[in-house]
Amino acid sequence: MGSAADKITGLTNEAVGKLKQGTGKAVGSDKLQVEGVAQEAKGVAQKAVGDAKAATKDAANKAAALVNRKF
Repeated sequence: MGSAADKITGLTNEAVGKLKQGTGKAVGSDKLQVEGVAQEAKGVAQKAVGDAKAATKDAANKAAALVNRKF
């Protein structure tokens, strides 16, 4: 998965997780609230992976540009 896809998936999981938490709280379901917290955390992690991939790609591109300028 690319960095953009990871970020989108992460944002989606965060949103769904928050929705589950709110729904669980509204209906009194601890299980749904816990599932929501877990899904939101998964989304945060996925976004972090996407950010790391993007930063790595950016650094590699900058390094390649530097090397190409010197030769």
